[in-house]
Amino acid sequence: MYEKNGEKYFVVDSHSHFWNAGRENWVPGAEHYAKGWIDCFYGYHQLGPPETHWDYEKFLRPTPEDFERDVFVEGHVDHTVFQSTYLREWYKDGFNTAAQNAALLEKYGDRWIVNGRWDARDGEASWKEFTEDHKRYGFKGVKLYTAEWNGDSRGFKLTDPECYRFLERTQELGIRNIHVHKGPTIWPLDKDAFDVSDVDHAATDFQGLNFIVEHVGLPRIEDFCFMAVQEPNVYAGLSVVVGGLMHARPKMFAKVMGELLFWVGEDKMLFGGDYNIWTPKWQVEGLVDWQMPDDEAFTDYAKLTTATRKKILGLNAARLYDIPVPAELQLAAPEGAMA
Repeated sequence: MYEKNGEKYFVVDSHSHFWNAGRENWVPGAEHYAKGWIDCFYGYHQLGPPETHWDYEKFLRPTPEDFERDVFVEGHVDHTVFQSTYLREWYKDGFNTAAQNAALLEKYGDRWIVNGRWDARDGEASWKEFTEDHKRYGFKGVKLYTAEWNGDSRGFKLTDPECYRFLERTQELGIRNIHVHKGPTIWPLDKDAFDVSDVDHAATDFQGLNFIVEHVGLPRIEDFCFMAVQEPNVYAGLSVVVGGLMHARPKMFAKVMGELLFWVGEDKMLFGGDYNIWTPKWQVEGLVDWQMPDDEAFTDYAKLTTATRKKILGLNAARLYDIPVPAELQLAAPEGAMA
């Protein structure tokens, strides 16, 4: 929980990781890809305020103690949602698996939500792994990385027939939150594999699922906004938007936030800190302090209200994940509303 000027904010970080990019985990013969991937992340890390930058060696593999301090002790985060990304083509034990993300699950109980991952290109073997992990960790969501390499494949689309079958089976399990990475590319992945058009198609066909588009399709912000506005079950995941733009590209941040607030709306935007590319503390504090600039270029964008900030920082994600919110951290009922 974060408190500023008498207002209390319930914080849900809906996009977090606990990765192992250490050299001992690099696949022999693919070391250049493993290094290139984490080096690209480390480049994004530099977009945060200088005082938040880490040493490269620490960045490769944070410890559970790092996470506890950065997220729960100093970061103002009440609940965190881990998004699993395997990348087994380059990382022997996986980059950021469900098992790694569950490292402190027993200690933090229901403050710590682990999402699973499947890859329909691997057929029943992937489904078997996913369902076994679901029994172990109780998934409430899935992270899909459509640009991930797998053998000769350079990616997949949600609209692929085998992927549709996996979405149907996921829905049958009662798992309803589908987080899809659609944003800035990371070397050596292909930029076009992050196109959001397949989300448009799948969201219409799977009304029982919520599609949270992580990184809002950047740099295709207009494609995302004009799709999300007409799909009631598509949400904007703000990881990278806040961490990558708020400090380093403030005018672009204002433009992206303005477009999201206008087209997608404050009820469908979810804060994500993207640990450990960035730590959440400066992002939470910065977002609470941030306001749309008064410059002429931004006059057709809405100003943020305290209620807007509370929804984005935690209340929207709490609704999707059935996270109980203490009464004093909920929004006050509008005047005249029935009790």
